[in-house]
Amino acid sequence: MINCVYIHIPFCERKCKYCAFCSFSLIKKEDIYIESLIKEVKFLYKNENLKTIYFGGGTPSLLKLQNIKQVLDCFNYSSDTEITLELNPHNVDFEKLKAYKDLGINRLSVGLQSFDDEILFEIGRNHNSKEIYETLENIKKAGFKNYSIDLMYGLPNQTLEQWKKTLDIALDVDANHISLYGLKIEDGTYYSKNLPQNLPSLDEQATMYEVAIEKLSSKYIHYEFSNFAKSEKYFSRHNSCYWQCENYYGFGLSASGYIDNNRYTNTYNFIDYIKNPTTKKYETLTLQEKIEEEIFLGLRLIKGIDFNYINQKFNINIYQKYKKEFDKYLNLNLMEKTPNGVKLTTKGILLSNEILCDFV
Repeated sequence: MINCVYIHIPFCERKCKYCAFCSFSLIKKEDIYIESLIKEVKFLYKNENLKTIYFGGGTPSLLKLQNIKQVLDCFNYSSDTEITLELNPHNVDFEKLKAYKDLGINRLSVGLQSFDDEILFEIGRNHNSKEIYETLENIKKAGFKNYSIDLMYGLPNQTLEQWKKTLDIALDVDANHISLYGLKIEDGTYYSKNLPQNLPSLDEQATMYEVAIEKLSSKYIHYEFSNFAKSEKYFSRHNSCYWQCENYYGFGLSASGYIDNNRYTNTYNFIDYIKNPTTKKYETLTLQEKIEEEIFLGLRLIKGIDFNYINQKFNINIYQKYKKEFDKYLNLNLMEKTPNGVKLTTKGILLSNEILCDFV
């Protein structure tokens, strides 16, 4: 049974300097893109009752309302389905937000990244802090009870004191959910070709992350490496689908899906996708790869991994299979035991790339 759907909308007004996602400024092509996307949905979707639908990008809030409705009309869902739409504070107003609510969208993800205008300008965002505050106020006025904000740290010229101020403001604006992202210089981005000056060091980034955990944990549940929620009610149900290795559909340019041990990926070429949106590249995961993914994604959760669950799912003894690795990190205090398995400590999270590589 597949009951989670990701929909990629690749359009942006302009690309941010750090962005490595498949996105570009072809907004006038949205109608023909939606036509192809719907063809793909009809080809693959089996009319399952969905528990999550997620519009990501790019900037999905650039779409016309009729395009969003056309896509939603392709799916079978209920009032309990979590329907998330990512948005940019620069291109939404109260009327648009109210229309989203009327369409059935019940969760918003606001890509604000910072409340500091100088930093916003430096990283290439096309909105300012005034637009952020107006958008957050309009979200509440429009009746949204569930919305998340994105914050970035490790940015050019960003000091620890500035980051602390950002976190204090985030606590004041009272979002239900906060996602944190440390800056990574990825291939193909503006920053990969024009390395910014005055980047915080790795140690400074680690301190920023630790400070965020300390501050946000006063009001939020830290339930995944980068995610905080006021209560379990506001955990991202869609992202939890990925972390728990569930099946899901991915529709749109560059989107990926996972169906019965087969991962598929769509083309990154816009013209090719428009011509034939049903063409996909498939990869069948081996048993070993599935076990590794279960560990890799499960350890991202603050509660860690459940040995009994993994043992039953794969008919193995996961502790014995990775005894050397588990014992190593338990002894280094980078992992700690839980009633049902293990989880990473805060120090372990900071070194998670190195730790997780040991299991792959």
